[in-house]
Amino acid sequence: MGTSGSKGMDGVGGVGAAAAAGGAGIQDEDGVGGAGMESWHGGAQLYVSLKMENARIIGDLVPHVYGSEPIIGSWDPARALAMERELASMWELSFVVPPDHETLYFKFLLKPKDAETPCVIEEGPTRLLTGGMLEGDVRVANFRLNGDDEVLEFRVFNKADIVSPLELAASWRVYKENFQPSQVRGIPDVSINVAPAHATEDGSGSSLELDLEHYVVPTPTAPPTEYAANLAATPASLIQPGALWTNDMLLSDGIQSPSSASADFRDHSYHNKDIEASVADSSKKLQVCGMVESKSVGTLIPLQKQDRQKGLYVDTGVVSPKLGKSFSACALASGLSFASTKAMPEAAGAVAAAAVADRLHGSKEDRKLAIVLVGLPARGKTFTAVKLTRYLRWLGHETKHFNVGKYRRLKHGANQSADFFRADNQQGIEARNEVAALAMEDMIDWMHGGGQVGIFDATNSTRKRRYMLMKMAEGNCKIIFLETICNDRNIIERNVRLKIQQSPDYADQPDYEAGLQDFLERLTNYEKVYEPVEEGSYIKMIDMVKGQGGQLQVNNISGYLPGRIVFFLVNSHLAPRPILLTRHGESLHNVRGRVGGDTVLSENGELYAKKLANFIEKRLKSEKTATIWTSTLQRTILTATPIVGFPKIQWRALDEINSGVCDGMTYEEIKKIMPEEYESRKKDKLRYRYPRGESYLDVIQRLEPVIIELERQRAPVVVISHQAVLRALYSYFADRPLREVPDMEMPLHTIIEIQMGVTGVEEKRYKLMD
Repeated sequence: MGTSGSKGMDGVGGVGAAAAAGGAGIQDEDGVGGAGMESWHGGAQLYVSLKMENARIIGDLVPHVYGSEPIIGSWDPARALAMERELASMWELSFVVPPDHETLYFKFLLKPKDAETPCVIEEGPTRLLTGGMLEGDVRVANFRLNGDDEVLEFRVFNKADIVSPLELAASWRVYKENFQPSQVRGIPDVSINVAPAHATEDGSGSSLELDLEHYVVPTPTAPPTEYAANLAATPASLIQPGALWTNDMLLSDGIQSPSSASADFRDHSYHNKDIEASVADSSKKLQVCGMVESKSVGTLIPLQKQDRQKGLYVDTGVVSPKLGKSFSACALASGLSFASTKAMPEAAGAVAAAAVADRLHGSKEDRKLAIVLVGLPARGKTFTAVKLTRYLRWLGHETKHFNVGKYRRLKHGANQSADFFRADNQQGIEARNEVAALAMEDMIDWMHGGGQVGIFDATNSTRKRRYMLMKMAEGNCKIIFLETICNDRNIIERNVRLKIQQSPDYADQPDYEAGLQDFLERLTNYEKVYEPVEEGSYIKMIDMVKGQGGQLQVNNISGYLPGRIVFFLVNSHLAPRPILLTRHGESLHNVRGRVGGDTVLSENGELYAKKLANFIEKRLKSEKTATIWTSTLQRTILTATPIVGFPKIQWRALDEINSGVCDGMTYEEIKKIMPEEYESRKKDKLRYRYPRGESYLDVIQRLEPVIIELERQRAPVVVISHQAVLRALYSYFADRPLREVPDMEMPLHTIIEIQMGVTGVEEKRYKLMD
């Protein structure tokens, strides 16, 4: 971990030069002389690195160094220090000396592994090292082999860094810990029903109450269980004129949607609007300063199609070609962002690479994706839409769920009888097409404001309706139809019961049987006119609810994101099962407040491991097919060791976030030694990447296979992992924004039970010990 006083490897200037000049000063990165050496000596040391490079070392010759104190203390070649092989052609020797050390005299030599063969000493004068740096012409070391017949040339590199005693202590501590033998070396990556070798003793301290509910603790900021469709986007087009725009709303004036729609649907022709806007100080409200045809001053109008093509759309409503820097400055001051700032997903790795490729090589239309659900009622469309929305958001894609039923209830009321859905009710058909068009228009507006993937949730049961949507999408987004087909009468009956119990359509119906009869009539009306998808790009999920024995049919699907969606859908199902998330027991690094490492458990950690085994035995006693997943770090493997009767699987993907050069340090040490890194992490923990380490976004990318496998599993899974990893996993199930991931509460010695099933995701927490 070098500082501004570090010296480059080409041997010119820097720390060594300053030291050689008697400590007159040290140059910073801009070449400005700093304080004298006395000001930075204060216990600091020089970490000196000597390297030699040659791509064609002959035979078994190994580069060595020999010379005066404090490097070797002897000119005897037999006592020369071997250089460590860093790369195939690079060798290194590093050591620590005081900044004002005496001049060191040494030479390089090539020493054969065969002791009978003589050494080869480099030609030329003895090398001098002062202030951590070599003096003179130091770039090359020549060795003459086989008499005078052949000269072997090595490039020489030299670097010196100022390091504090704290850094040296941290490095030595990590070095010693890395050489401690692992306590889990003999445990295979996959172990099945293996009891611990030491035959664990329960002891009174590790026993649990018979009733596990005794350990339940409140879930922090747990969202209430809600009907899935209610979680969809707020119908922007149906907000009353003059209402303020919020995170989920746009101002409704100016939206021109058809009062009825048909198969020959045509786009409306919009007039270009020349609106001047300004941002009103901290209130973040847009005030209109110009006239818009017959619109009165003060009315806010979202930009329409022609304006979108000019790239003028802004999230908060309106913008004009005449607007200049003054508006941009106001917008930035008010926290507003233009659509261009959302053009890329909030992601790293494969997701970011694919997004860049699609943007560079794909058509403008293909950059926005609409997943249009198709299917009869009670087939799991909305639940599928919610799961897919959650998955894509977690990957970093700006995704929103648009539920047409929510539009219908807001526009026409929630108490529509089955007659409203009859095929011969022309007024009902026009009303339903109207709200579908409104929802589609809102979704397109949202996409042009920066949205990437829209999930359009409705029955869309006829070709006429789907053709209308395709016409609206032309030039705006790519449509993929997702049809859900279920032929299992038991599953359909279960879904119908949930519909009557949870849907706002029947919230005011006190008679369950009356509600059931009405919904069955509605279902019959849809069945009479239902037309399976055969047009465009589509994915058909046929009897996939159970997760086995079904079919997934794909037509005309290409591209990274559509491919990920197919992969996710083929591995997801609605079978209920619990997923238990817990951190490892307290480790020695937890006690010391140190980052990362691979230490063993503390006494408290060992006690938690026994309590956890006791809990798993009670909670999953009837689940013979459950599995235990751990990382490859010994603190999670040791936590799982007392658990018996279940297969245990180690995942490298579940390892803690890689803290790079900060591994083994406390945050106070990081703040003192690397203040710029500390501040960068503090400003943006989500994207901050440790030097030579990872960011939270990196962790999310490597966890995607874990999420897919958790979705695919049909039996309970216990995941024993680490704080950053569990934050990322929990954010997926809780559907929390990525920006919240680094600050989520994930305490030690606590179990988070995620219950997955047809009703959505439910959470319960157990705290086994403080």
